[in-house]
Amino acid sequence: QNHSGIYPDLRKHNNCMASHLTPAIYAKLVDKATPNGYSLDQAIQTGVDNPGHPFIKTVGMVAGDEESYEVFADLLDPVIKERHNGYDPQIMTHPTDLDSSKLTSGNFDERYVLSSRVRTGRSIRGLSLPPACTRAERREVERVVVDALAGLKGDLAGTYYSLTHMTDQEQQQLIDDHFLFDKPVSPLLTCSGMARDWPDARGIWHNNTKTFLIWINEEDHTRVISMEKGGNMKRVFDRFCTGLKEVERLIQEKGWEFMWNERLGYILTCPSNLGTGLRAGVHVNLPKLSKDPRFTKILDNLRLQKRGTGGVDTAAVGSTFDISNLDRLGQSEVQLVQTVVDGVNYLIDCEKKLEKGQDIKIPPPFKK
Repeated sequence: QNHSGIYPDLRKHNNCMASHLTPAIYAKLVDKATPNGYSLDQAIQTGVDNPGHPFIKTVGMVAGDEESYEVFADLLDPVIKERHNGYDPQIMTHPTDLDSSKLTSGNFDERYVLSSRVRTGRSIRGLSLPPACTRAERREVERVVVDALAGLKGDLAGTYYSLTHMTDQEQQQLIDDHFLFDKPVSPLLTCSGMARDWPDARGIWHNNTKTFLIWINEEDHTRVISMEKGGNMKRVFDRFCTGLKEVERLIQEKGWEFMWNERLGYILTCPSNLGTGLRAGVHVNLPKLSKDPRFTKILDNLRLQKRGTGGVDTAAVGSTFDISNLDRLGQSEVQLVQTVVDGVNYLIDCEKKLEKGQDIKIPPPFKK
């Protein structure tokens, strides 16, 4: 996988990497590699092969290991600054706060909110990330994490389903529950090297009530998701925080730790997921507001983003949207979930006003 050393043609590209990769920065970084041998050309490959995405401006590069964020900082820092609302890793620090008792008014009106979930990712320090890991490292991630998860008790006790050992019935059940991640067919994933050896050492763990689940070795070492039907975001966030702290404790007991530093927070494969890596979202039905010309501006000012309910690659069907926080880095988990709670309550309030024929206001732009 030697680099070509030739500056790529990015004239038709619309992603963050392409916006910041000048010939000078390329020349400065092209001969560098991380201690694991990960190169600039590998880091930017997905953004070279994928000029853009129909719904969002993608990042266009990934990290192969924790050190990528230092070795390629001349490119990654401006990309991070663009993606994370001006956050400058050289001078700013990231607050982590998993104290869910600080969340206020986390219960939504269930006439509008159909489901609530909070997700993040965690990476195991000392092992390469999915774009660059060896088969042995990937299996080691699976071993370390599955070992730790076996120690979860009570409401968090559960079972691991390996993609390689799964029965057809188990697979169908996970698909029906909307738990199973797809084969890595997205070119953003395949071009970055995450699909190698598929499905070796990939799997899904979930608790017995199917409200807390962990994907292993998809885009990140782990993706942690707390979710349930209905509008009780408070309970979802409580479980998220409790579960994460417990998983971290069990991993540390075995002599491992998560990748984290105070400039970037938790380190994940895609720079868009640094910091908290957190996406708190609800599926919410807004028939009137979603047809109002002010809808997009209201979302922008609340620092919320809308997606279709089928995920990042889908347009909305009807008037039900997946609404979540736009930011991940520079604010804590508690702050971001509170942003979603307050913002979605504002949207529901607007919907109710429109139902009664009353006027709605665009809120002032969000201040941290």
